[in-house]
Amino acid sequence: SPAMAGSRFNAPTAADAELLLLQKQALAEEEVAKTKRELLTHFLKEKLSREEQSSMCGLHKVRTAWRSAQRKAKDQELRQDIEILSQTFARVMDCKDGVIEALAGELEEAEEQHNRALRSHLHLTDQLLHLQHCRLGYLEEGFNAQVGALKADFEAERCGISGGEGEW
Repeated sequence: SPAMAGSRFNAPTAADAELLLLQKQALAEEEVAKTKRELLTHFLKEKLSREEQSSMCGLHKVRTAWRSAQRKAKDQELRQDIEILSQTFARVMDCKDGVIEALAGELEEAEEQHNRALRSHLHLTDQLLHLQHCRLGYLEEGFNAQVGALKADFEAERCGISGGEGEW
């Protein structure tokens, strides 16, 4: 029996051959599975890379569209603000034009009043000057009359004194 046992260890049996075959098949299947996993991993990495690029491109498009929408909204808002400011400015200008017209009218009226007052003043000054001339004329006449009376009195006294000198 030991001889048999020795030959069993030396000669591969059908079970050992089958086991070896199964191990080789398992190794081959594992290699195939590993290759499939590597291919699948490579495929998924490439797909992920394409998805990331596509996502970045989409994100860029979304940001561009969002900025465009914000610009349009801001443009519309600014246009409305400009329209409101323009209307406000027009109202303020109309108000100021009205004030200027009112002031121009008041200035014209004030100038007219000034001219009337000046004419009245000049007229009154002319009347006062005429009265002063008349008064001066009357005073001059009175003065001349008094001078004439004094001359007459003086001549009368002189004649009286001159004529009376000889009597003494």
